[in-house]
Amino acid sequence: MEPPSEQQQSWKKMKKQLTAKRDDTPLQSLVRTGSVELVLDMISSYGDMELREMLSKMNQSGETALYVAAEYGYVDMVREMIRYHDTSLAGIKARNGYDAFHIAAKQGCLEVLKILMEALPELLMTFDSSNTTALHTASSQGHVEVVKFLLEKGSTLATIARSNGKTALHSAARNGHLEIVKALLSKEPGIVLRNDKKGQTALHMAVKGQSIELVDELVKVDPVIINMVDAKGNSALHIATRKGRVQIVQKLLNINGVDKAVINKSRETALDTAEKTGHSEIGVILKEHGVPCGKSIKPQANSARELKQAVSDIKHEVHDQLEHTRETRKHVHGIAKRINKMHTEGLNNAINSTTVVAVLIATVAFAAIFSVPGQFADKPDELPPKVSPGEAHIAPKTPFLIFIIFDSIALFISLAVVIVQTSVVVIERKAKKQMMAVINKLMWLACIMISVAFLALSYIVVGDDGRGWAVAVTFIGTVIMVSTIGTMSYWVIVNRIEASKIRSIRRSSMDSGSRSMSASVMLDSEFLNNEIKLYAV
Repeated sequence: MEPPSEQQQSWKKMKKQLTAKRDDTPLQSLVRTGSVELVLDMISSYGDMELREMLSKMNQSGETALYVAAEYGYVDMVREMIRYHDTSLAGIKARNGYDAFHIAAKQGCLEVLKILMEALPELLMTFDSSNTTALHTASSQGHVEVVKFLLEKGSTLATIARSNGKTALHSAARNGHLEIVKALLSKEPGIVLRNDKKGQTALHMAVKGQSIELVDELVKVDPVIINMVDAKGNSALHIATRKGRVQIVQKLLNINGVDKAVINKSRETALDTAEKTGHSEIGVILKEHGVPCGKSIKPQANSARELKQAVSDIKHEVHDQLEHTRETRKHVHGIAKRINKMHTEGLNNAINSTTVVAVLIATVAFAAIFSVPGQFADKPDELPPKVSPGEAHIAPKTPFLIFIIFDSIALFISLAVVIVQTSVVVIERKAKKQMMAVINKLMWLACIMISVAFLALSYIVVGDDGRGWAVAVTFIGTVIMVSTIGTMSYWVIVNRIEASKIRSIRRSSMDSGSRSMSASVMLDSEFLNNEIKLYAV
C-alpha cells in the first residue's frame, strides 16, 4: 500500500485542529482555511451523490460548507462551490435561521452576494424564522452598498415586514443609517408610513437615536408622519422627550404642522413626559414652544387630531392593500408564465411521443403484410391453378381482404404523421397545439385501423372451429377501444366548454369597462384554474 500523500496528511492534520469545537466536516474545515485548491481537490474526489451529501452536511451550528465560505467572504471559493449547488442545497439554513446568502448580507460581502444572485436568483427572497430578509439584516448592519444591490434586484423587498411588523426602514432608522434610509425611500417611499406591531413608524425609531438629518429625511417624504402616534398614543415628540434627545426635540418643534398638544393614552403631553422622566432641559424647551401639560387640555380638543390620525390610518391601510394587490398580481402572472412553460414542454413531449408511436405502428403494419398466416406461394412447381407466385395462400378469403385494406390505411396514416413530424417545425404554441390536435386524431384513426386489421386476421388464425374465440376477441377489443376513445372525446369536449366559458367571462368583463386590480387578479386566477386542467387535445 502506498504511503499517504502530503496533501492527504495536511487534510487529516487540519481536520484534527479545526473540527474539534464545531464538529465540522472535513470539507468545512478546508473551507475555513481559505484554500480554494484543496477544496476543489476534495470536491473532485466525490461522486455526484456523495458530493451532494457532503455539501448538505451541517456542523453543530447547522452551517454548511457554502455557508462557511460565504460567512468568511471567500469570493473565489464561493464562485467555485456554487456550481455544485441548486436552490434547495444553497438555501439550507443554519441554526440562526440564516442561509449562505443571508449571512453574506450580514457580513457585508457584496461580491459573494453577486455570485450567489447570478447563480441562483431565488435566494434573494430568503428569510429566517422571524421573517427577517437579507435586506433587513444588511440595513440593520449599515451595509450601504449591499442594501443598494438588493434593492436593484428587488425593490419590493423593502415592503416586507418582520414578524414584529418592522420593515428594513425601521431597522435602518433605529440604527441611524442615513444613506440606507435614503436608498430605501428612493425605491419605496410609501413605507415611511408603515407601522410595526407597537404602532411605531420609522420616525419613532429615528428619534430614539441622535441623527437630526435622518429625522429630516423621513419628515420630508411625508410630513403627516410627524403627528402619527403609536399604540400607546405617543408621537415622535413623546419618544424623543422620553429618550432625552434635546436636539431632536428642538428639530421636531420647529417643523411646520407639528401638533404640540398630542396626548397619549396616559393623558400626558410631551411636557408631562419630560417632567415625569426628569429631563428638565427638554421641559424648558417645550414650555418655550408653547407645549401645554395634559391637565390643561380638554378631551374634546383632541377631535381634530383623532380625525387626522384616522385619515392617516386609512391612507396607510389603502397603501398596504394596493401593495398587497400588486404583489398578488405579480405572483399570479409569475405562476401563469410557469404554467405556460409547462404547457409548451408538455406539447413538445406529446409531439415526440406521437412520432415514436407513429413509427411503431408503421413498422408493425408493414411487417404484418409479409408475415401473414399460411405464408405465400413461393414454389413455382407446386402452384395451384390461378395462383400467382408470391401470392398469400389466404388471399382469397374476405377477412384477409379486410386486413389488407385497414392495415394499409394504418400504415400510410402513420407514415404521413412521421413525415409531418420530421419535416415541419412549429414555433408558436397555438399553431403547435393545433397541429397536435390534427395529428392526435390521425393517430386515433391509425389505432382503430390497425385494431380492425388485427381482428380480421384473427378470424383466419383461429379457423372455422374457433370462430367463437374470434368473436369474443372482437367484442373485448371493441369495448376497450370505444371506451377509451369515448372517454377522451368526452374530456376534450368538457375542456373546450370550460375554456369557452372563461373567454366569455373575459369578454363581458372587458365590455363592461372593468379595469379594477381585484377584477384583473380574479380573471387571472380563473385563467390559472382553467389552464391546470390539461386534457387530451
